[in-house]
Amino acid sequence: MRKLSILLAGTSMLLSGAAFAQDAPAGPVPAADDGADQNHIVVIGRGETRQVQQLSSSDIAELAAGTSPLKAIEKLPSVNFQSADPFGAYEWATRVSIRSFNQNQLGFTLDGIPLGDASYGNVNGLHISRAITSENVGVVRVSQGAGSLGTQATNNLGGTLEFFSRDPSDQFGIHAEGTYGSANTKRLFGRIESGDIGGGVKAYASYVYSDMDKWKGWGAQRTNQANGKIVAPLADDVRLVGTLSYSDRRENDYQDLSLGMIKRLGYRWDNISNDYALAVRIADIANNRGDTGAPVSNAAAGTVYPAPFATVDDAYFDAAGLRRDWLGSLGVEGESGGLRFALKGYYHNNHGQGLWFTPYVPSPGGTSPISIRTTEYDINRKGVFGHTGGKLGEHNDVTIGFWYERNDFQQARRFYALSSRTAPSRRSRDFQSNPFFTQWDYDYTTDTFQYYVQDKLTFGDLTLNLGWKGFKVKNAADPNVAGTLARGKIDVTDWFQPTAGFNYRLGAGAELFGGFTQVTRAFVASATSGPFATTQAGFNALLSGSTRLKPEQSDTWELGGRLRSGPFTGSLAGYYVNFRNRLLGVTTGAGIVGNPVTLQNVGDVRAIGFEATGDLRLGSGFGAFVSYSYNDSTYRDDVRNAAGTLLAATKGKTVVDAPKHLLKGELTYDLAGFNARIGANYMSRRYFTYTNDQSIAGRVLVDATLGYKFDLGGRSLEIQANATNLFDKKYVSTIGTNGYGNSGDNQTLMVGAPQQFFVTLKAGF
Repeated sequence: MRKLSILLAGTSMLLSGAAFAQDAPAGPVPAADDGADQNHIVVIGRGETRQVQQLSSSDIAELAAGTSPLKAIEKLPSVNFQSADPFGAYEWATRVSIRSFNQNQLGFTLDGIPLGDASYGNVNGLHISRAITSENVGVVRVSQGAGSLGTQATNNLGGTLEFFSRDPSDQFGIHAEGTYGSANTKRLFGRIESGDIGGGVKAYASYVYSDMDKWKGWGAQRTNQANGKIVAPLADDVRLVGTLSYSDRRENDYQDLSLGMIKRLGYRWDNISNDYALAVRIADIANNRGDTGAPVSNAAAGTVYPAPFATVDDAYFDAAGLRRDWLGSLGVEGESGGLRFALKGYYHNNHGQGLWFTPYVPSPGGTSPISIRTTEYDINRKGVFGHTGGKLGEHNDVTIGFWYERNDFQQARRFYALSSRTAPSRRSRDFQSNPFFTQWDYDYTTDTFQYYVQDKLTFGDLTLNLGWKGFKVKNAADPNVAGTLARGKIDVTDWFQPTAGFNYRLGAGAELFGGFTQVTRAFVASATSGPFATTQAGFNALLSGSTRLKPEQSDTWELGGRLRSGPFTGSLAGYYVNFRNRLLGVTTGAGIVGNPVTLQNVGDVRAIGFEATGDLRLGSGFGAFVSYSYNDSTYRDDVRNAAGTLLAATKGKTVVDAPKHLLKGELTYDLAGFNARIGANYMSRRYFTYTNDQSIAGRVLVDATLGYKFDLGGRSLEIQANATNLFDKKYVSTIGTNGYGNSGDNQTLMVGAPQQFFVTLKAGF
């Protein structure tokens, strides 16, 4: 069940003959079929002055069709990825963290276009799975530290995840895929390539339809998505690039669980979407008992829940997430006269509703003890970013860049009536209209201006990167229907966030690297997260005196080395992170009630760890990849209220959802048309309370791929079989779906999908 989750903090391969320069703005990405060495998948960032890895489209293609690019990166060091579905695409349960920083503290971009902070509630962007289909992703670049200066993000206290779309092919072609598998999964994908239609102009357009049942309970998860891209040369080494994406995603939700519920009800417990009569009965009983605060609706129902129900929150009738997005961009990029440059404008429109059938508010007139409550989102974002740079003298290569965005965001909480006690009169996967009550409705505006300056200095085998970025982010909230939430203005200004790094080539394929980065996180403007998600009195207190709200900041230090020797490439890196001014929003009552939060600065977090990555080409088509991460992230302060009263003894406790150990490995085979992969993923214990009295045990998951490519003389045909959770492990996947508590069990867990199988047929000419 989708509940109000407010947690602001709390948390190889080498490219043949080239590597991405440290913090260099992204240039054109080659088409997927133009890669340098498709036998190699993981790029360990040779020449970089920071920890960075990169995945090619080949890696994503080995996973089950439709798998999110976020799930593809889970094998990289320090990446903790979780989802309740086998594809990593179900957004309510999708979580990614790096070095204990949660996804709201990471930066996300697609072709440089900012995707926001990856919050479920669509505050300032959209998930990568809606921005582009996995088949059209060319490269994924992961920076485990604070990332590059040129990233369009004002929240990347931790790492950055940069996604790049594949370029259109030089040749006309059609590529089609069809997938069928467990949970009645059906997925169709098609892409048509124009090829060079004259003067180097080329384009592609693609469409995907996906429909699958939930693996437990009742309901479906459906997606219609289209992508297009065009590239047109304007002059030598200068090109115009345009992209357009459309996504319509409608997902029925899984039920949030607690450890007690899992023990009492089992891993496959879910919403009761097939039994409206039972849902009405449960709501009647809850009202009779006074559990919801609603008036008695049917005294004859009594006050005793039928087995195995113990509370009204054990299962709701239904819930869903609806998202419709348009994302477009147009830009020019290239080099002329020794000067690099790029300029791109973009636009994003989103309409979304998160809805569920709540027993806490009955429909008016006694028609049903249940109503539909929604949180509604409408985004209109428009922005522009660019850079220019070139060599100055013998040693210096200077780049300057900027980014501006205006985000007009409307968010509302509304209730819709059900007209019958015997059958639901509204469908969960339809956008709702004609509410009977609007609890609150706000217009939020966010103006962002960011700039950066960097200098790459080269002295033989030594490379230095020096620079800084700065930004001013202004947030405003204006009510249409005020409710009990805050209105007003707040901003974060930090014009100097420095970074410095070095890379020294030792010879024989070895190098050392290290650096320092300081980052500030801007506030977000929303009713469900950030400083406006509280009462007016609470917001006013955040603007004055000793309680004035300070933005979160992080200092990241890294030191490591890389080695390429024959068939082996590897890296080893250590880091120290000091995270200051951690902001914590605390809710009271059941998440579905949506009570305002209390936001406060709760001190610092320290993270110390190291990461090791190795990729080995074994010959005869065999390969092996392994990564290991150790992370020790702890709170440095107890949580106290304004009067100094202890609320939670968190000093020295481990950060929530921050496993100490991550070990990932895979064996691959690719020869004579056959390809196979088996991968294992170990994660140690994770805590879901700030005092560490509740935790989820470690687990090992295994996935596998087996495929064959037929040689048809210019045409391609491939069959691929995928198994997820091969050994049918029962485990808790995502934690914190409904936030984190100080102590005690909490209905904030999602269980992972069981063993599932999928078969995909791929064809092209």
